[in-house]
Amino acid sequence: IEDGADLIDIGGESTRPGAESVTVEEEIRRTIPVVAALAKQGIAVSIDTMKPEVARTALDAGAFLVNDVSGFRNPAMRELVQDRKPTVCIMHMQGEPRTMQANPTYRDVVQEVCDYLVVVARVLDLPQNQMWIDPGIGFGKSIEHNLSLLRNLEAFVETGYPVLVGVSRKSFIGRLLSKTDQPLPVADRLEGTLAAQVVAQMKGAKIIRAHDVLASRRAIDMASNL
Repeated sequence: IEDGADLIDIGGESTRPGAESVTVEEEIRRTIPVVAALAKQGIAVSIDTMKPEVARTALDAGAFLVNDVSGFRNPAMRELVQDRKPTVCIMHMQGEPRTMQANPTYRDVVQEVCDYLVVVARVLDLPQNQMWIDPGIGFGKSIEHNLSLLRNLEAFVETGYPVLVGVSRKSFIGRLLSKTDQPLPVADRLEGTLAAQVVAQMKGAKIIRAHDVLASRRAIDMASNL
């Protein structure tokens, strides 16, 4: 927060490629004490979960936003947010984390991802400013898919929903900038991350998901002044 974050996203289950799922009980144990402690301090908190039981417990603990990387596929999750009406982030993911990078395939990645997000938003039927859409960079996408989505981010902005972009430290940055056949280590992806974040913001993204908060805030603030 001191470095410039407006919202803290708390998750108890890894969604990186190849990740295995955890139980509801374990995810609640990992996340809810943190959500409650931050919310008690007046800090806006997002719960990153695909499980309605976890989302419900987090909302009860003071979470402001439900961030479901599965795009609210679970009917129980849809019912929960329709009942509680929190702000939500709808993300696109082809497949599921364990296998999503095996062979991602699209006819038209921009059109298919955008259409999916709009359909889900219409089903949830919350106020438009409470439904953020996220094209899901790196979630069931090849390097070219990721680049196409970022190059055509205006298509998502034109839907009228606030657009969230998460590129921080993603593997496609490590692969694009590497001079060898191995991707750059995560620690060496900051410059590529900042470049992609600034471009996303200039193309109309309203929310930028970051790990290196101070650097991201400074880069985006500088770009906003140009």
